[in-house]
Amino acid sequence: MKNCAIVGINWGDEGKGRMVDYFAERFNVVVRYQGGNIAGHTVINEYGKFALNLLPSGIFHPTTLNLLGAGVVVDLKHINEEMGRLRDKGVSITPENFRISDRAIMVLPMHPNQDKWEEQRLGKDHFGSTLRGISPVYGDKYMKKALQMGDLKHSASLEAHLKRLVDWKNDLIVRGYGQQPISYEETLEWIHTWGDPLLPYLCDAGALLEDAQNAGKSIMFEAQLGALRDIDYGIYPFTSSSSPLAAYAPVGSGLPSLKVDSVVGVTKAYSTCVGEGPFVGELDGQAAHDLREAGAEYGAATGRPRRVAWMDLVATRYGTKLQGATALALTKMDVLSYLDEIPVCVGYRLNGEVTERFPYTPDLYACEPVYQVLPGWKSDISGVRRYEELPEAARSYVEFIEKGVGCPIRYVSVGAERDALIVRE
Repeated sequence: MKNCAIVGINWGDEGKGRMVDYFAERFNVVVRYQGGNIAGHTVINEYGKFALNLLPSGIFHPTTLNLLGAGVVVDLKHINEEMGRLRDKGVSITPENFRISDRAIMVLPMHPNQDKWEEQRLGKDHFGSTLRGISPVYGDKYMKKALQMGDLKHSASLEAHLKRLVDWKNDLIVRGYGQQPISYEETLEWIHTWGDPLLPYLCDAGALLEDAQNAGKSIMFEAQLGALRDIDYGIYPFTSSSSPLAAYAPVGSGLPSLKVDSVVGVTKAYSTCVGEGPFVGELDGQAAHDLREAGAEYGAATGRPRRVAWMDLVATRYGTKLQGATALALTKMDVLSYLDEIPVCVGYRLNGEVTERFPYTPDLYACEPVYQVLPGWKSDISGVRRYEELPEAARSYVEFIEKGVGCPIRYVSVGAERDALIVRE
């Protein structure tokens, strides 16, 4: 795996953090290439339990260089506080093992506020935003109004860009949302308070990655969220504002000429979803409660209860193709151990016909899941480390999913700890 992307296959929250943490020591560089502090990658290791919102999951490996790429949006206050929390636990974070692209975009206090006001304006039609300001800041980026991290090194440019941004935003905020205007002076002070400590970490990500490539170093690309949250191919408009697809990794990292040699797609052994939008087969009542509690399904970044469903082969097959996955990692297999039998969604019934293709977003609301029920294994598998030692029913479940998705499952996670993983040769 010279250059490898670790990506989500479904709606996000698939357990990518534990897989990135597992793989990180095998790579010289780990890059987050899109998103912001909207998602939390949960990692459990010798330092403790962490929900990483912005820092790449390779930060726990002292010899790994971690990079926030050009496609990331960076909340200056949040990244400082996240770095502080890890340092308090003994994790070393220095310019030798962590860098930030000077082309990444700043998230400012106005952006979470705009996120909140827009959700309030939408009322019952809201998107279920995490209110971290991600959509507004990506909007500013593509309106060519945003500030780049490199502006921290150029005071005159920073002040001029910020003045134009604040003037433009105040027209929207005061007239559109009926809120008090943003203060240019207070925003500039905030930027310096939280941005100046990051100056030693800024870099030309393209040059850094080109040097790594020329030196024969291996690069891992770490995505946030999942394929079904992609801005172009996901369940639009209930998506992220960036592309979590592996194909975008070189662009978002900072060196578009990089090649992705392999793609490990991560999917849970059942389905979860945070936020609004269609979610075929969503469980409710006792079944939902039992699965949510068994899997501790609450958002790592927000604490929100995740929506839950059984494994969805239609969505998973679609996400696998979008990601171009060369192998899959199946996480949280141990969670299903309480079940006597396990339904798997093998198709959608739409307008009286069964389809195995993932439909256009509005059609998803009319879809009903078609299930095939498999036997459960009713035993604790969290201590298993060899595939052949899994109960027969558990192996049959893995192989049923593998055949239904059409991609080899190389990794089976049976717990949150780094070593609670079965590698299939």
